[in-house]
Amino acid sequence: MSTEDVQWAPRATAPTVVRFPPKLKYLFKPKRYKGAYGGRGSAKSWNFARALIIKMIQLVGRPKSEQIRVLCCREFQNSIKESVHHLLESQIELMGFRSYFDITDRSIKTLWGSEFVFEGLHNNVTKIKSMEGIDIAWVEEAEKVSDRSWEVLIPTLRKPGSEIWITFNPDAEDDPTYKRFVKNIKELGDDAHIIKMSWRDNPWFPEELRKEKDYLARVDAAAYEHVWEGECRTNSDSQIMRGKYVIEAFDPAADWDGPYQGADWGFAKDPTTLVRCWIYGTRLYIEYEAYAVGCDIDKTPDLFDNAMPNSRKYRTRADSARPETISYMQRHGYPEIVAVEKWDGSVEDGIAFLRQFEQIVIHPRCIHAAEEARLYSFKIDKLTGDVKAEVEDKHNHIWDAMRYALAPMIKQAGSGLLAFLANKKKEREEEQARLAAIPNKVGSNTIHTQKQTGISQPAIFQMLRPSNGKGQKQ
Repeated sequence: MSTEDVQWAPRATAPTVVRFPPKLKYLFKPKRYKGAYGGRGSAKSWNFARALIIKMIQLVGRPKSEQIRVLCCREFQNSIKESVHHLLESQIELMGFRSYFDITDRSIKTLWGSEFVFEGLHNNVTKIKSMEGIDIAWVEEAEKVSDRSWEVLIPTLRKPGSEIWITFNPDAEDDPTYKRFVKNIKELGDDAHIIKMSWRDNPWFPEELRKEKDYLARVDAAAYEHVWEGECRTNSDSQIMRGKYVIEAFDPAADWDGPYQGADWGFAKDPTTLVRCWIYGTRLYIEYEAYAVGCDIDKTPDLFDNAMPNSRKYRTRADSARPETISYMQRHGYPEIVAVEKWDGSVEDGIAFLRQFEQIVIHPRCIHAAEEARLYSFKIDKLTGDVKAEVEDKHNHIWDAMRYALAPMIKQAGSGLLAFLANKKKEREEEQARLAAIPNKVGSNTIHTQKQTGISQPAIFQMLRPSNGKGQKQ
């Protein structure tokens, strides 16, 4: 797809040339509903952000009464980190408009009065209803928005000429957003301009994503259609992580256990992966991932370094099928990488262990973990449609790395997750009592380390306390 050179000339300034995909030029024409949906890599959000920035730049130098107010929202937003604030800030910098904006940690405004406002829909019904003077509401990740939230948001935008912009990657056909703006689009008549986009519509589609796209097309055509072409996913009981995970931002707290790191090596054209996770209470948190298809062994240290801060610092359990890769990594700055122990049934034991967590929280930056969570599945009998006990050997590279990261715990937790955590809590309390009784003999050799137990110090005694998902005590 080509781009067009478009000149945007703020009042009393020289024209600025901005490259913009012709397919999205409709964003600059009046319409109540404007949207784009489709697969990964289409740069939908990237270009919607640029369009909104351009609209504000066009108003530079004009009276405050002509400035616009843009509500940037999504279904769930617990912090500004979960919003498009960072995306807008980075695009403002890339477009060369930084001097026109006042940017703080929580707000983005032009010096003339236009502003971006950031809110979540689900937990802010009263606040959303009371908002005044919104010219545009940009709903990002709209596939997650409920009917209730749409029924609140749409009548809230009552200013004449106000618009609702929508970007999303379709998930299921019966999702409220897909039904409202795709299946039933005719009910909106001439008030809507909603288009489908794919990687082909991205003139800046990078080579790294092209490798991932081609890999998925080769190993799983159905998953490729969902992830890259934007087709709806068929919801199935075969999905291993169904109903078990959520995607939301978080910051590990001091009393969380971890971090635990695991690595899966790419064979031939498979991806090489690294994950970092934490445990708090009965929740598992996936904080970082590294993922690259066709990564040569000499490029792997840089892959890990760039994707994950301090990745060399922590013990990393890696696929033992590649001892030469482990040896290479140990010689090149990763001395804490060790071969993971495997056993008969370790895959099934690992899955059972993961599913016993009350919830698996995936950080939004871990896009491959989220994709695999949707696609990781048991096999289905082709004749009967029954779900088998066998696991499909695909969409498992992040989850294999997760199993490796937690392998010592998985092997010890034969009686189940809760019993395992309770036993560890009891062991910790007994060790503390023993040390308290002989304080003069306490030394480094009396403390069980993470390497010995698979559990970090000192928080194991807190692991059974309920959490609110944010690392805070309730």
